[in-house]
Amino acid sequence: MKTHINKLTLAAGCLFLCLSCTSSFDEEAEKAAIMDVIEEETECFFRRDYDCWQDKFTHTEYSYQAWSNSDGTFDASVGWESIEKNLGKYIKENPSEPEEPGSSHPVVLRKNLRVKFYGDEAAHLTWDQYNSDRSQEYFLHSKEVRLMEKVEGQWKIVNVSAFWNYVNRIPISEMSPNS
Repeated sequence: MKTHINKLTLAAGCLFLCLSCTSSFDEEAEKAAIMDVIEEETECFFRRDYDCWQDKFTHTEYSYQAWSNSDGTFDASVGWESIEKNLGKYIKENPSEPEEPGSSHPVVLRKNLRVKFYGDEAAHLTWDQYNSDRSQEYFLHSKEVRLMEKVEGQWKIVNVSAFWNYVNRIPISEMSPNS
């Protein structure tokens, strides 16, 4: 009987240690680290900085990007090779305008952020994004989705899905960073 109790005590102790290890995951700190990667990727893309942009992604066969186009169609790339071929080529062939250096969308606002962690190595995020035009007269609204994965201790983007409303322009005056 004493051996049985010792085994139960050992099992309970192991369970407690396992549960206490998982409770050390700081969701707020991880969310902040993820948002840093997402914000940097957006800035790199809009600046057309290929090296910076590609560093934010997993380079796997399951990496994925999908987006809507202004003509009502959509595009998707599956696997890093396809993403690099399509978006990498776009970035390299469409640099920032020399007379207007900087971002093609100088103001990006994110609202209604929702995050779901799957353990401490993966996360799913959704939000509303508002992307200004170059002259900062209006915003275009997009619904954004990201799937993130930790690779060697660093958050990387696995999936980008961006669905833009190109029809309904929102005047800059109607938006504020805190609204």
